[in-house]
Amino acid sequence: MAGPRTVQLGQFTEENAERIIAALEDAGIVWWHKQHGRFVQLLSAADWGVRVFVEVDRLEEAKALAREIVPEW
Repeated sequence: MAGPRTVQLGQFTEENAERIIAALEDAGIVWWHKQHGRFVQLLSAADWGVRVFVEVDRLEEAKALAREIVPEW
């Protein structure tokens, strides 16, 4: 059986990603993240920080949580 479908919530600094992930866990939202190693980050400016993915059915709720933590996002 397949797991939940996910969609990218956004790309965040490590500090903000940790705070957002904690809020997602508190809300019971399924999430996962992708973080490239330093070598890849040096080669591609687009691969900075942490990409956070959330279950597609709760994307709007996850966005609201992320905006509470990172209002300028």
